[in-house]
Amino acid sequence: MNHDLSGRVVVVTGGNSGIGLGMAEGCAKAGADISVWSRRADRNDEACERLRAHGVRAAGFVCDVADEEQIKAACAGTVAALGRMDSCVASAGAPGYTTPLVDVTLEKWRSVTAVSLDGVFLTFREVTRQIIEQGDGGALVAVSSTSAIHGAQRNHAYAASKTALLGLTRALAVELARYKIRANAILPGWTITEMASVGYENDKFRNATTSRTPVRRWAEPDEFEAVGAYLCDPSLTFHTGDSLTVDGGYTVF
Repeated sequence: MNHDLSGRVVVVTGGNSGIGLGMAEGCAKAGADISVWSRRADRNDEACERLRAHGVRAAGFVCDVADEEQIKAACAGTVAALGRMDSCVASAGAPGYTTPLVDVTLEKWRSVTAVSLDGVFLTFREVTRQIIEQGDGGALVAVSSTSAIHGAQRNHAYAASKTALLGLTRALAVELARYKIRANAILPGWTITEMASVGYENDKFRNATTSRTPVRRWAEPDEFEAVGAYLCDPSLTFHTGDSLTVDGGYTVF
């Protein structure tokens, strides 16, 4: 199936690298203009240049999704630069920690959930306000993780956040259907990204996770291009409240 996102504007938080950039590029290849939100202006600029090579418009906005006012500013900037917002891929997240439960402070816990859960809620809330005002419907995509399924020991806040995103997605799917807004989640498996580089570069960890993955490797970020275009495709009007696991079979083996 060829996805057509021509005339659509897709917001991608954390869209300047990794899975976020992969999904942004998939949407750009399908014809969507892209708004990249992330904390580093230089990386945003690089990502936008790469996305424009597909013949679409791209605009970058410095935005820490843990900051409500920065999200509001990024929304306003996106509408001013690109005219509208039709879909949102919430990919920004915090890497978590590797700390025993008894040693985790509330501050450390909240440093993760503020980005990986609260940030998604705030982003979806603000983008949804614009989509409802436009009246044409749209799509919300939460980037969860297989950590929502398997036991992510010593990374409690990350696992809890990614699990909570599944509940948030289902709730939004029910509430927003009347506005023709779909909400779905994606659960990526082990992927070669900057955030996961510590694990990938550890031979023991990489071999352990690879041996548990039927395809016997980690994913590349560009393998999420087609998934991004699919989940933001306005023609898929009946697909909502779902979660897609893209993990090379890790969670079923």
